Amino acid sequence: MLISKSNRIFILVIQFLCLFVKTNFSVRTGGDTISSNQTLNGFSTIVSAGGVFVLGFFSPGNNENYYVGIWYQVDPSRSVVWIANREKPVSFYSHLRISDGNLVLFNEDEVPIWSTNVNSSSSCVQAVIKDDGNLILINCSNPTKTLWKSFDYPSHTFLPGNQIGYNKVTKTHRVLTSWKNSKDPLPGLYSFHLNETDNSYILIWNRSITYWSSGPWSGHNFRSVRSTLEISYNLMYESNGYESYFTYSVRNTTMISQVFLDVSGQLKLFNWLFASKKWELSGSHPGQHCEVYAFCGANSLCDHNYLPFCRCLTGFTPKFQSEWDLKEYSNGCIRERALQCGNDSLDNVGGDRFLEIPYVNLPKDNESLRTGAIQDCASTCLSMCSCIAYAHNNSGCLFWTEDLLNVKQLTANDSNSKSLYIRLSASEFEDRNNKGRMVLKSKILYVILGIIAAIVLISSIACYGYYQRRKQSKRKGDKMITWGKQAIHLYDTEKQIANFIKSGQFREDETESIDVPFVALEIIVVATDNFSDANKLGEGGFGPVYKGKFPGGQEIAIKRLSRGSRQGFEEFKNEVTLIAKLQHRNLVRLLGYCVEGEEKLLLYEYMPNKSLDSFIFGGTLSMFLNWELRFDIIVGIARGLVYLHQDSRLRIIHRDLKTSNVLLDEELNPKISDFGLARIFGGKQTEASTRRVVGTYGYMSPEYALNGLFSIKSDVFSFGVMLLEIISGKRNTEFYQSEEAWGLLGYAWKLWKDNKALDLMDARLSESCNRNEFMRCVNVALLCVQESSSDRPTMPNVVFMLGNETTFLSNPKQPAFVSWISPSISTSPNKPSSSVNKLTTTLVQGR
Repeated sequence: MLISKSNRIFILVIQFLCLFVKTNFSVRTGGDTISSNQTLNGFSTIVSAGGVFVLGFFSPGNNENYYVGIWYQVDPSRSVVWIANREKPVSFYSHLRISDGNLVLFNEDEVPIWSTNVNSSSSCVQAVIKDDGNLILINCSNPTKTLWKSFDYPSHTFLPGNQIGYNKVTKTHRVLTSWKNSKDPLPGLYSFHLNETDNSYILIWNRSITYWSSGPWSGHNFRSVRSTLEISYNLMYESNGYESYFTYSVRNTTMISQVFLDVSGQLKLFNWLFASKKWELSGSHPGQHCEVYAFCGANSLCDHNYLPFCRCLTGFTPKFQSEWDLKEYSNGCIRERALQCGNDSLDNVGGDRFLEIPYVNLPKDNESLRTGAIQDCASTCLSMCSCIAYAHNNSGCLFWTEDLLNVKQLTANDSNSKSLYIRLSASEFEDRNNKGRMVLKSKILYVILGIIAAIVLISSIACYGYYQRRKQSKRKGDKMITWGKQAIHLYDTEKQIANFIKSGQFREDETESIDVPFVALEIIVVATDNFSDANKLGEGGFGPVYKGKFPGGQEIAIKRLSRGSRQGFEEFKNEVTLIAKLQHRNLVRLLGYCVEGEEKLLLYEYMPNKSLDSFIFGGTLSMFLNWELRFDIIVGIARGLVYLHQDSRLRIIHRDLKTSNVLLDEELNPKISDFGLARIFGGKQTEASTRRVVGTYGYMSPEYALNGLFSIKSDVFSFGVMLLEIISGKRNTEFYQSEEAWGLLGYAWKLWKDNKALDLMDARLSESCNRNEFMRCVNVALLCVQESSSDRPTMPNVVFMLGNETTFLSNPKQPAFVSWISPSISTSPNKPSSSVNKLTTTLVQGR
């Protein structure tokens, strides 16, 4: 029968509308219940009474396979937490209904695919989705009696209130099992169990090999780990005569969370971010992918120091000829070329050879044989048709005839590292040698091209530098003419240098390294209204700081060395010759300087919000710093230190880091200031000593305060103290007379040991604080203030730890100045501490 053109268009429209409804709408059947007269199909859902969880059909990867699952209603991506028919997918036109006292899933042909499968004499049952994510089957006449519940059959997600454990009577386990891959919920290779032997929870590969354990239950937590789960949640372990299990509840009842076993083999904790409407990863076990057993699959090597983590061992190729995908479980690698059989001599031309893979762990499932020398291992392996690799240890030879699993790259210093010898065909070995020769030729060619490029680049830089010097000289001349028209002028270069040489205060080589202009004193006097009190911004150990208004309306901060005093002049020279060479968004800019008579002044960019300590400890001002701003300030200071320690042309140790030396611009961006005590390290120098210990009490590292030794780790210690002050709103010196601890470091350490680190939080952050970021900050701060400088991280590591939420942080050791401060040196409880945050102290004594 022919169909008219108008009918064909009508049919296409109807098909399009059906497809649109299928992919874009979810229709509630009404309430949270499926009763005997209701049916749940692909178009409909039910929602728990409090609007927390949804039960309905979903399709992972938008394919033709559909499943019945439960997900959080706030999650538009429908990340399911439980699946009914994970091993038996159905089509979109299937439906879920009550049948014969059970909740049954029927396919489109009315064939039962999945059922709650309970024996019930009740003629009326209902399925109800609860606000804790538990789907239950109840008797209509007795709703308090639960006939069946989904919490007894967890899939891959561990929800608060769910129970993971073991029933001694039925000998059944409640376990989590990973998906096969991100698009197929079929049970995968990884599972999460309760270990009855020591009441730990463990991760198992292929139901046979345990690759991670929480450590035994101590009565209130698991001894071997400090996870986000244990910090933010209440863990409970229960055991009676017939059942043992553990569960958890959320301390913050407004938080939405889930713990699920990922296809990667990691147990991951996610919290829901209401603002961005997405899941935030707050912790994972194990912390690194390569710690998961056989993460990369068969015949592959896992190396967490490089991306991608996985690569095939030499002689093998990806099973499906596709790139590694870290979101999927890898199917591993297969042999690329056939091996010879029966060849037992390495001297055989055209025979198989071995390639050494050094510093790896040895796979399991080996066969052992006692032999004397490693050469005997190679000959024995060649004589075995099935042997694909060998190794040698103190007990003799080890051989592998099956797939190589769980091969991980280690380091030379690792006691577990060995050499694994992979069997290759002669053609593979020859191809590898040819490739090596080609690589060598390529390297030689690149070296030649590099030399040519370097010559061209150096010539270009020299020409450009000459042009810029000419241009800069002209610009300085134009600027002096402009200022001169306003009766305010800068000294020219010759006069500037001549005055300094004449004064005897600067050497000639020192004046050549000054990169900022000399500003005449009369300009500064006019700009500050003769240093009037109305323009005074504050005062530090160096002297007073004034606000100056220059021609054109430019506002500049002017730091004035106390008149008539030589104290601090070395620091003054240090700033003039050093800070002008530093250019970073988190470092304050030096704009000019002046030395005339007894006046010594430094001109900085003006910071309208003054210093960080006025906000952190300033009462009313601290209300403006919510958690997001404080965290941004912390990261900004850390990045500024990374520039000083690593990325600038000079390696610089600040030596006087404190909250009063961090200024805030109009957008509250932090800028490190006051480089008067800074020191430059040259070449590969990492440590120096001094007989003149300078700095501020409370921020000095122990090796510097006691022995005059300073390094980049001295600044790390000071940063750790500042970090604790920023997140707590308390000065490091406030607690010296407290009964709780000696100093803020001791107080923070006490809370950390007692698992009460959240109590350190500034009360004004209670509503805005991201608790996972806060705990990460406490952990990083305590790592920075450890007594031994070798235990402290570098600032690049600090930035990485602060910004990477998935990084596993180590437990800190006891901070400095905690165990050996004697009460005998404390001041009277009624007297303030002699250490003041704003005071920079110089100790003149031998070390």
